[in-house]
Amino acid sequence: MQIALTGKLAKAMDIKPASADPDANPLFSWTANWTNTFDDAEEDLIVMVNDATRFTVALFGVKSGGFRDIAEKMVAAVRNTLLAMQINPEVVDAYLRLAGEAVFVANRDRKRAALVSRQGLEAALVVGDMAYESEGESGYMDTFGRFVSEKPVYSGNNRERLFVPVGEMVTALAELTGKPAYKYRAFELLVTLDLEIYKATRRLIVPADIAFPRLHTVLQEAFRWDGAHLYDFRIFERGRKRKPAIRLVAGEEDLLYDSGAILMAEHTLSEYMPAYKHIRYTYDMGDNWEHDIKFVRVIEDCAEESPRLLEASGQSPPEDIGGVGGFINFREAFLDPNHPEHAEAKAWIGYWSPELKEWDSRPRVISC
Repeated sequence: MQIALTGKLAKAMDIKPASADPDANPLFSWTANWTNTFDDAEEDLIVMVNDATRFTVALFGVKSGGFRDIAEKMVAAVRNTLLAMQINPEVVDAYLRLAGEAVFVANRDRKRAALVSRQGLEAALVVGDMAYESEGESGYMDTFGRFVSEKPVYSGNNRERLFVPVGEMVTALAELTGKPAYKYRAFELLVTLDLEIYKATRRLIVPADIAFPRLHTVLQEAFRWDGAHLYDFRIFERGRKRKPAIRLVAGEEDLLYDSGAILMAEHTLSEYMPAYKHIRYTYDMGDNWEHDIKFVRVIEDCAEESPRLLEASGQSPPEDIGGVGGFINFREAFLDPNHPEHAEAKAWIGYWSPELKEWDSRPRVISC
């Protein structure tokens, strides 16, 4: 694996890399830079961009002096990022075996230096968002580069072709190995939000080993919530829908109010499904939006990317509307031009629509 270092990264590593091999396979070649996530902080972010596909791998939390085992960390980051995308482990192993050990060379290509700098800015934005969501507690991370690679980019100086680096990398790996790029255990779920006047439903494919915090993010995206409120997952035994057998919560502070609850961070969906068929996801403890998650089927060898939305029907309510009752009253005023509160409802809600927009109901991969 040839890794071309920018001058800044080579200086930080205190090495004088050899000249790059011009005949090296670009799929096994990466350009790497060292940058900072926040303007007022020291460099802490190594960004690697694949020369063939523009796929990005990023290592956050690499400080000055932390380069002793950086070659192993870079290779591990490539592996971990691909596995985090549910890429077939056989494909990942084959790629790394063919790529060989990491060899550092000097980058002399200004275009590649510009590309890795640009991807570094995108990676910094992702890390910044993660740090904000975790209240600044983000530690070492090496898999978030996949989020950067999901953004479309142009090829060539004349913006000849728009493509998505993740898609390019997946295609290249499948062609390289002759194996299916995706091969993992997944679940099909039917999620229902009962609003009394209608039901909003989302049919999803998710990895069986998806962690509950990530499942929360998937549901937020599928129902177009904004993530501003507390939430939990309640797991029910068959035939019992009132008292949960297990309650999973997001933070330590939640345990102060329910000592019997379990922190969800290290738990995955496959620990409870399909043994339990019914899970309830509650978002916003004030408005109390209860999403019933029903297990539909297991897909032993899923061959496509997920999380994925298969079907959607029924619009979600606006945030902070006052629960189901408040939503019914609001919707009545919103839809009736003669209602005394019609103008106020229209002005307050902004761009909300009573019907699902075409994009929201279209089958798609959910990025999270």
